[in-house]
Amino acid sequence: MKTRAIRHWAVLGLMVVLAAQAAPAEASSLEISDLFSSMESADITVNGEGAGALQLDLIHDGEKIASRNIALDGPGTWVVRWPSIGAEEGSYDCCASLVQNQTTSKRCYNFYYGGVEPIRFDVRDFRADSRGMHLAISASDSTVVDIYYMLLEGGKAVYITREQSVPIAGSYSTPIAKDYAWKQILEKGHSYEGRVKIVELNHNQIRAFMNSFQAVDDASISETYQDETGASATVLGNSRVPFVGYLRFILYQNGSLLNITEKKTPVLLAGDDDTVEITWNGTLEPGIYQLRTILMSQDGSVMDLEENVIEAEPLQKINATETAEKSGLPSGLAALAIFIAAIMRKRR
Repeated sequence: MKTRAIRHWAVLGLMVVLAAQAAPAEASSLEISDLFSSMESADITVNGEGAGALQLDLIHDGEKIASRNIALDGPGTWVVRWPSIGAEEGSYDCCASLVQNQTTSKRCYNFYYGGVEPIRFDVRDFRADSRGMHLAISASDSTVVDIYYMLLEGGKAVYITREQSVPIAGSYSTPIAKDYAWKQILEKGHSYEGRVKIVELNHNQIRAFMNSFQAVDDASISETYQDETGASATVLGNSRVPFVGYLRFILYQNGSLLNITEKKTPVLLAGDDDTVEITWNGTLEPGIYQLRTILMSQDGSVMDLEENVIEAEPLQKINATETAEKSGLPSGLAALAIFIAAIMRKRR
């Protein structure tokens, strides 16, 4: 009886050891979790761990008409573009073959191209740039969609987010606008792609759109102020590339250059703003002046420009004692009131 018990526990212990050894291998294997394709492009999501090789084939009537190969360095989502071909109406398959450790797994996605199919929703406009993505969408009848926003670099998704259960009103004439701002800081001069995939839940219709763009820094002057004592400008960031630049204030009178002042702007991203202020070398003499405010990037490119006129008026000298007598105020309070009035007049 004792011998049987020992054997029983020995077998159980061996099973535990084998299970522990098998678990890491299973966890490290890659697997295809999602696949979608149209005649323009395809995206595939791979989960798990480890490296592998992936082949995507576009097939029509059993014939392979396009292929793409991807070297996998781990899990993620990849997007490929299909070549432009004279596609015929009919059924197509996109098949993905994943090879890892001499093991091959396969998954296919079927779609129909051409013909008359009721469109549940229509994308009226799509654009991706250094700020984010803009989408205008409408529907013939009220429906609900999920929207996937993807930022791609080198064909691989850097970031994916999903907006769930978005209601689309049934009116083609009044599309709704959806704006999505990138969460990542982009690198100036790098090439990216923005991709949106829309899934209509009730009828499982899927449409995807994408375009490439080069990341650029961008900013603009949103507000200016100027008077006899100085000037200011508010700068607004318009890109997920950090904007580093400076403002140049150029003061003229009757065509003659009087003053040039440059001041660096704070580092700005899309939606950030900050105000830069300067002062002249003393209060301007009475007269008409022209002020040109230029926003420039770090490399000297002009990003924005605004011109304004400054009308410097002479300060009115008022006898404080006489004013105090007329107003019935003590002379000290009257002088303070005159000083405040003069300051308020200058700021108008």
